[in-house]
Amino acid sequence: MGPTTLGDRELLNRRQLLYSSAVAPLGLLASVGHTGQPRMKIEHIELFAVRYPTKGYFKFFIGPRGTYGRGAVIVKIIADNGKFGWGQSIPSPLWSYETLETTTIVLQDYLGPVLIGRDPLDIDGAHKAMDGALAPGFSTAMPIARSGLDMALHDLAGRLKGQSLSQMWDRPRGGPLTLSWTVNARTLEEAEAVIDAGYESGYSNFNIKVAPDPKFDVQLARLVRQRAPKGFLWADANGGYDQATALAVAPELADAGVDVLESPLRPNRISGYQALKKQGALPILMDEGVVSPVELSEFIRLKMLDGVAMKPSRCGGLAGAKRQIEILAEEGLMWLGSGLTDPDISMAAALALYGAYGLKKPAALNGPQFLTADVLAKTLDIKGDSATVPDGPGLGVEVDESKVIKMMKDTTGSERVRI
Repeated sequence: MGPTTLGDRELLNRRQLLYSSAVAPLGLLASVGHTGQPRMKIEHIELFAVRYPTKGYFKFFIGPRGTYGRGAVIVKIIADNGKFGWGQSIPSPLWSYETLETTTIVLQDYLGPVLIGRDPLDIDGAHKAMDGALAPGFSTAMPIARSGLDMALHDLAGRLKGQSLSQMWDRPRGGPLTLSWTVNARTLEEAEAVIDAGYESGYSNFNIKVAPDPKFDVQLARLVRQRAPKGFLWADANGGYDQATALAVAPELADAGVDVLESPLRPNRISGYQALKKQGALPILMDEGVVSPVELSEFIRLKMLDGVAMKPSRCGGLAGAKRQIEILAEEGLMWLGSGLTDPDISMAAALALYGAYGLKKPAALNGPQFLTADVLAKTLDIKGDSATVPDGPGLGVEVDESKVIKMMKDTTGSERVRI
């Protein structure tokens, strides 16, 4: 490792400043709340590796050795006064490099242990401790794994204070939120059936998976627009085009009725994103490559995007996602609500965040479309395409631990991990 230069120090300082700004408000609440009171500590953390059963075809559910399902590590953080909070890490190996197995190991051996003994209200300090436990790559290390701890910390903080997330952030609860139906079809005939299922379930807005076949993608977009003439139509390529193809297909997708194009290229194709934004055929949203507030600010400065499809799990949790939404608002850019087929716990976190920040467009939170089980004592209030923002303390939901243990035994055969 070479000597640290002035430029390196400036970049490090900028990274620390941006990330600290994402979590500082809750850290301030922690310091105020503990004036003259005994300091609470995180006593231990428990992990439960599960696979939520699914229905329908979705390309991201395919796992190793013939497994299929929505993998997740459910996280429980317990304070020394007996209070606890729940979170959820939702790795998706065909979407990012994080797997169910690596997530479990990283939480067990690296990120989880550095939180033991810490003040459960000091979320800023928790993120700094996790920064020191695992070195970053291009951005925050293992953000999806980390997000489960972040959500559990927010849930615990809210329970300790008797406040919902929106109350802790001094924002309105918001909602209800409109959801979008995902069309991940391999043929136009299959797409017709998926659209029918969406309408039968009470949906009228659609997001389509596109790339790498631009001809099929345009046909798919025309079909969905014909079937949903007034709906919001969102195309997501998951980085599946090359630059030339993306530049050629963007105007055609616009002519077919698409409203926004998400992740047309891999996130390291900087000049390609600049060219697409300059072309202006469609609003260009980024997703996979925007993990921390640092790169978001850099990508905005480089004129690579018109907005971001937000995912708390991609951002290392609620703290980073919240700050990214604030940056986009400050810059007058678009943000849409998205997810990683979030199950119940992470779905509750996303609904709370999007409601508090006034999401207007339909959210691509497709857990209700594809997942067939939950671990909640009372299921989320979702009727048709309308999702109510939970209003209880913390994430606003109650987890049934017996359901968690049964799902763990039935789907992964693993044991509870105690840190």
